[in-house]
Amino acid sequence: MSDSSSIESVLHESRMFPPPADFAANAHVKSFEEYKRLYDEAAKDPEAFWAKQAEEIHWFKKWDTVLEWNEPFAKWFVGGELNISYNCLDRHLTTWRKNKAAIIWEGEPGEVRTLTYLQLHRQVSKFANVLKKLGVETGDRVALYMPLVPELAIAMLACARIGATHTVIFGGFSADAIRDRVNDGGCKVIVTADGGYRRGNEIKLKDIVDRAADQCPGVENVIVFRRTSSKVAWKHGRDHWWHELMETVVDDCAAEPLDSEHPLFILYTSGTTGKPKGILHTTGGYISQTAYSMKMVMDLKDEDIYWCTADIGWVTGHSYVVYGPLANGATVFMYEGAPNFPDFDRFWAMIDRHKINILYTAPTAIRAFIKWGEQYPAKHDLSSLRLLGTVGEPINPEAWMWYHEVIGKGRCPIIDTWWQTETGGIMISPFPGATPTVPGTATLPIPGIIVDVVTKSGDPVGPNEGGYLVIKHPWPSMLRTLWGDDERYKQTYWSDIPNCYFAGDGARRDENGYFWIMGRVDDVINVSGHRLGTAEVESALVSHEAVAEAAVVGRPDDLKGQAIAAFVTLEGGRKGNEELKEALRAHVAKEIGALAKPDDIRFTDALPKTRSGKIMRRLLRELATSGTVAGDVTTLEDLSVIEKLREDEE
Repeated sequence: MSDSSSIESVLHESRMFPPPADFAANAHVKSFEEYKRLYDEAAKDPEAFWAKQAEEIHWFKKWDTVLEWNEPFAKWFVGGELNISYNCLDRHLTTWRKNKAAIIWEGEPGEVRTLTYLQLHRQVSKFANVLKKLGVETGDRVALYMPLVPELAIAMLACARIGATHTVIFGGFSADAIRDRVNDGGCKVIVTADGGYRRGNEIKLKDIVDRAADQCPGVENVIVFRRTSSKVAWKHGRDHWWHELMETVVDDCAAEPLDSEHPLFILYTSGTTGKPKGILHTTGGYISQTAYSMKMVMDLKDEDIYWCTADIGWVTGHSYVVYGPLANGATVFMYEGAPNFPDFDRFWAMIDRHKINILYTAPTAIRAFIKWGEQYPAKHDLSSLRLLGTVGEPINPEAWMWYHEVIGKGRCPIIDTWWQTETGGIMISPFPGATPTVPGTATLPIPGIIVDVVTKSGDPVGPNEGGYLVIKHPWPSMLRTLWGDDERYKQTYWSDIPNCYFAGDGARRDENGYFWIMGRVDDVINVSGHRLGTAEVESALVSHEAVAEAAVVGRPDDLKGQAIAAFVTLEGGRKGNEELKEALRAHVAKEIGALAKPDDIRFTDALPKTRSGKIMRRLLRELATSGTVAGDVTTLEDLSVIEKLREDEE
């Protein structure tokens, strides 16, 4: 982390949108005054507040102590016993929700399946018995490498049911990435599929798992779900068909009472270099916060059909596709494939067809929709939507406004949420019936979360001064450690700023107290002694009518220390030229000042992204600095993007 105390904030946005009156009248939190009361009450006694939320969860045995805090190690609801699978399934079976749709799923080729809570409970119980039959016990680890099908959620809930810790590995990762995660976690079983569909092509998952499993001495069994029916290699004794195993077991399996701190899952973040970090989340605190935030931030109602577009392989999928929604008895929509297959209107067609009410997606997807054009959502009836959300990175104001006007038709509140794999659940977000929103800001922390913007020495900064975003009090869904590496956990998250969890993000608070996330501090550019957050420069570029998306990085400069290099994709049909480059530089100067004018602007058809949609600025930084890319590209969705950028460089 840089020694400089703060990051300069140069972006200004003043448009404010109060919650629509009809939405607020029916919301769980109906006014800003009500939100403030909740927040202030929770800030005075966070433990009492979270204990109250935990009461909404079913416990086999109530806790003795709400929080044990030995910085930086937390234990929540100590002595309590519960089971997340029970909370997501069994407790709904004694209510009218028994025959309610739990999951509505659409495959990329177009088939649709619906599972009620009763049907999902039976499938989870059967698969839990399958795992037990293969010798999986409480405390064992199971790796899941699957397409986005209901069986992935079933496998997660089955692991949780018997107390096996799952690690979901995103279905776009390489054999080497699987090998590293499986071996680090000590997994004895891998659950996969023959393949999955992405943009009309089959991704042959079993072939990738075979290459990994040959280098994983601890793996005893591989379970294969039949999705595509393509031919796969088979290792007898190790490999088993999902459907054949399911025929050998009964559909009744009692949920194990587990300690509140029992390890629920390990989720590996792919770190820029070296060994991936295994983020460990446990049980009682995690479900208490994810269930609460799901209900309040999404303003979830029983009649809603809710769609979070994230893959379950990411934390958003864990918390807001599976555990948070199902704990609330929600109807979750899941879609297997790409947003532009067979055409650019696939998302809007599904919202129309299934009458989806809540859409929670990523800014990078919204910018892709902008690039593709308004004619695609215009073809469909989106009037069922009542709430829009964003997750994964800061959203620039112009993308926010497009989402608000084109998709929400000006009537749907937008929740811009800030949180991380490490935090487990949403930390900063509007409450949609209570918080006036401003394009580009996640607004205020949810009740029970104590965050601040500080200097490196831990002193709070003033309004509109950039600094480091920190969390000052333990929260229930926080990571407990890095799997097998307490020392790395301490060094990574607790060594930079005294007595604070440092999130890695720069931020500022405006005069209303709203938090503006300015991007990763690793991405800060130091121009002539001024430290600028990349998110603000990118936002200024995207506010130009010609620009669909932009990524900004720093490259070494003899005179200024660092120069600003911008990679820009244009709205459909536009061509880049020197005149447009100068217009964009002038536009940035007008929006946020001459200091932020990009030194280099390169036009590109696409930006390098992970399959979760995050722009890989590290690769762009290498390209801008040396003209080559030597770093790890295993998480890159489309290698041809880098090849094309390399060619353009030459």
